[in-house]
Amino acid sequence: MKHNLSVAELYEESIKKNLAILSNDGTLVVDTRPYTGRSPKDKFIVYEKETKDDVWWGEVNQPFDESDFNKLLEEVKNYLNTKDIYVEDLFVGADEKYRLKLRVITESPWHALFAKNMFIRPNKNDILNFNPDIVIYHAPFFKAKPEIHKTKSEVFIILHLSKRIILIGGTLYAGEIKKSVFTFLNYYYPKAKNILSMHCGANIGKNQDTALFFGLSGTGKTSLSTDPERPLIGDDEHGWSDEGIFNFEGGCYAKVIKISKEKEPGIYKASTRFGTILENVILNEDRSVNFDSDEKTENTRSSYPIDFLENVKLDGKGYHPKNIFFLSADAFGILPPIAKLTKEQALFYFLSGYTAKLAGTERGIKEPTATFSACFGAPFLVLKPIEYAKMLLEKIEKYNPNIWLVNTGWFGGPYGIGSRIDIVLTRKMINWAINDGNAEFYEFPIFGLLVPKKIQDIPDWIFYPQNSWKNKEDYIQSAKKLANMFMENIKKFDIDSKILKAGPKL
Repeated sequence: MKHNLSVAELYEESIKKNLAILSNDGTLVVDTRPYTGRSPKDKFIVYEKETKDDVWWGEVNQPFDESDFNKLLEEVKNYLNTKDIYVEDLFVGADEKYRLKLRVITESPWHALFAKNMFIRPNKNDILNFNPDIVIYHAPFFKAKPEIHKTKSEVFIILHLSKRIILIGGTLYAGEIKKSVFTFLNYYYPKAKNILSMHCGANIGKNQDTALFFGLSGTGKTSLSTDPERPLIGDDEHGWSDEGIFNFEGGCYAKVIKISKEKEPGIYKASTRFGTILENVILNEDRSVNFDSDEKTENTRSSYPIDFLENVKLDGKGYHPKNIFFLSADAFGILPPIAKLTKEQALFYFLSGYTAKLAGTERGIKEPTATFSACFGAPFLVLKPIEYAKMLLEKIEKYNPNIWLVNTGWFGGPYGIGSRIDIVLTRKMINWAINDGNAEFYEFPIFGLLVPKKIQDIPDWIFYPQNSWKNKEDYIQSAKKLANMFMENIKKFDIDSKILKAGPKL
């Protein structure tokens, strides 16, 4: 058993075991095929008496028999006992008042480094007499047999909430470690601490004005929260307590397909240095990284400690937010690039969680597909979405932030016809919302959103997507179709009439 090895030692172990190679920048390059994204159909929660009445059972949270879990856990432990084992003791939760201790036990040295990158590293005194609150048993080379282990495939991600054990096997994709911990926190923090857990990035300005960025993978959450003018609190997972915002993690897991030094300098620099793990990228002959290649997957990833970025709030904490952004990559090309929401609209669009699943983030997704993901993070929720929405409403009413819907998707037509909105323009609009937010607004047709008529230094035409289509009748019909999808989806939730009326009007 190799306990809390240094970064250099984990590099050496990974290369020695032929699990990774070095790029010419000093990054550790790994290949996770055939699984280059999450496997949501292979994720389960143990059905047991202490938590069964709290869980939002269904497609997201599939029940797993407790006796079958115990048998599989024992088998995985026995398997790991025959291997070189790497153990990392870490923290989750930047606020010391709410911090949890995490132990990751894995047969793969680069996954140990991934955990070291993604979570909060303790100092030497912190790990004396370390007694973990959560334990992950990670066996990526152990393949389940569904007929024996009662899984759906060779892959399994199983959470036992009351025992605080996470069991992962059959897949090398490192994101399963990160997101299974987040799933547990989406149960623990709301239930045990009355803290709203959120799938969002966060940054903070000179006036201590925190901004939150909600969105699924690929919507620009990491890119937009990583702003050279505003220190980053975290890029993906946060809690909102009575004291303010705090990061759950200590690192970033950025999607790096087609990133460039010019458009995303911070992420690019962090992704080209020693200590960073690059998943499924292609190397050129000179071992330089070809970030433009999607030969293995669109979902190429970079894992690095948050302090690899130059402009970071290292304590991982911020004040109550002044602005909240809901990011939707609209594959239909209907929604405006930015719109201001009322309190009721905020709840409607939070529960809707509309976006497009982008290629590679999940197995089987080959091109953007319109989807609704409650709270902008349905795959990671444990409680019913309405529980998180009620907590968000309490926060909105108490702290009165501005709330914005931002389309980071398509313009001038749907995917395949229109163009993706340039992230440079999106950044300018978000900076305007944070620093000013004042404009003359018009009511966006069908959806009833308040859209600015113009913003300085941004072309006026972008605020009128209904005029950007070649055939306006096609736009109207597509807008009505999308509006119907919103209204059909919202029927799944038990909401009051005020929130229902905040949706599109047909």
